[in-house]
Amino acid sequence: MYIAGLVIPVPEDNREAYRRWAENSAAIFKRYGCLEVVEAWEDMVPDGKQTDFRRAVAAMQGEKIVFTWQIWPDKASLDDAEARMHADGVLDTPDDVPFDARRLIVGCFTPIVTMGRD
Repeated sequence: MYIAGLVIPVPEDNREAYRRWAENSAAIFKRYGCLEVVEAWEDMVPDGKQTDFRRAVAAMQGEKIVFTWQIWPDKASLDDAEARMHADGVLDTPDDVPFDARRLIVGCFTPIVTMGRD
């Protein structure tokens, strides 16, 4: 199991547009071997004393935080899928992205503890 995680500031008014965009993106990732995608809209994101999700992505007034992750079989699968998606042009950034992609945070992780998955 290999996990790609993102934190994304999305204008609150773009929630439905983001949901549609995320569903389309998830379908693409699935075609290229992604096992699972979770897109979670902010419900409770407290302000921290030193740092927090909002500061991490320079969220502006009226933006909500989306926390999302993708589960891939392994790092090689994700690396291969990304190469193929770029070659196929499916990751070309369309004009209808409902957030400022320059401010998202992405990271990939190898699990060290899991609960609830085989």
